[in-house]
Amino acid sequence: MIPVPGFEGKTVAVFGLARTGLAAARALVAGGARVAVWDEKPASRDLAAAEGFAVVDLSTADWSQFAALMLSPGVPLTHPAPHWTVEKAKAAGVEIVGDMELFARAVNAAPEHRRPKIVAITGTNGKSTTTALIGHVCAQAGRDVRIGGNIGVGVLDLEDMHGGAVYVLEMSSYQLDLTSSLHADVTVILNISPDHLERHGSMDGYIAAKRRILLNQGKGDTAVIGVDDAWGQQICTEITAANRRTIVPISASKAMGRGIYVLNGLLYDAMGERAWEVADLNQARSLPGRHNGQNAAAAYAAAKGLGIAPEEAARYLLTFPGLAHRMETVATLGRVRFVNDSKATNSDAARQALLSYPKLFWIAGGRAKTDGIEPLEDLFPRIAKAYLIGEAGPEFAKTLQGKTPAVECGTLDPAVAQAFADASACGKDAVVLLSPACASFDQFADFEERGEAFRAAVQRLAHAAKGAA
Repeated sequence: MIPVPGFEGKTVAVFGLARTGLAAARALVAGGARVAVWDEKPASRDLAAAEGFAVVDLSTADWSQFAALMLSPGVPLTHPAPHWTVEKAKAAGVEIVGDMELFARAVNAAPEHRRPKIVAITGTNGKSTTTALIGHVCAQAGRDVRIGGNIGVGVLDLEDMHGGAVYVLEMSSYQLDLTSSLHADVTVILNISPDHLERHGSMDGYIAAKRRILLNQGKGDTAVIGVDDAWGQQICTEITAANRRTIVPISASKAMGRGIYVLNGLLYDAMGERAWEVADLNQARSLPGRHNGQNAAAAYAAAKGLGIAPEEAARYLLTFPGLAHRMETVATLGRVRFVNDSKATNSDAARQALLSYPKLFWIAGGRAKTDGIEPLEDLFPRIAKAYLIGEAGPEFAKTLQGKTPAVECGTLDPAVAQAFADASACGKDAVVLLSPACASFDQFADFEERGEAFRAAVQRLAHAAKGAA
């Protein structure tokens, strides 16, 4: 745990008692604060009370007693409308912070010799894989690395800091909206495409949130920017003009005169006088597809920014074991391979998975994002058949009608069973891919729960097949 200073003897309101909120409450108390915690779910309040926290109904509380509101990232700050806690905090003149801001303040308050190195990663897609990949490279290079934030462990639940530590932190746009004083030695903006627009009000609002990761960087720091989309290109151009830090453009689609890029599966470093081949990513079994080329380029650039030798960084990329729920092979039954890409919560992320296989049996659906699956129409010929689940099932069926065979299955178990039956009957090697292109919240708590449900459904099929044999 990382104790949060600055609120000694003061009371901080904490709203939202999932992983992030409870971690923040513990860290605030460890730093000398009092906390008043609240969640609209009784079960969450009961868990907090069992830990000894003061559960206070913030809807009727006296907000003049609070020094700050610690807001969990899933709670609307501005759009589609400010949450009632946000309105109460603003009316009372109470500052609103997130867990990453509390972490930043803990780092900034520490003596210089205790401050760790920080790598902060954001982007629309690939954040978790890149975060885990950077953490893997750092660990293999002998660094004392801690990985967390929007992946795995909440940042304040990570082991306390020291000067030799490296914190590799995935940051969502929601977290960035609540962060103002974080100084990252290395920042990564992988890519930007429309997402979470209901929470940011517009594309401009979403991009502004992503850009906040660059705040407080200066001379000696490194910014790694994906330039395979127009928004990334613009950010790269603008911060290059500011000329305050080392800028490393990355691309998985084109050669560059200066930057880190991937062509035909080969990773090149063109940050010096000439481009040189760094690694053959075709040998990295856990990094298939063009999108993982972008992730690998970012991880390599970040490792260099931390002072890890290029040859070491390149070597350790190839030993990455992969990330759960992202292009993860969970089983092979007969000639059918099951791939769990539950983390693909929008069409752009699903595109990367669909591009990785020439023909597949696709499980998709959940709570649809604004663009649905229409942006994937050019890839429909790759889909032998689609198996649709969740709220988006009827909408996706209409989009696919007349373009590729599709069946509405409703839930995951029948989708997996039908996809397996059809894939087995095709008479050749086949892939059943869960890449939902949707949020999970209609049927699951999060994409991890959805991915585990997929894994369990596949295991049941395996047991049934074994019993039949």
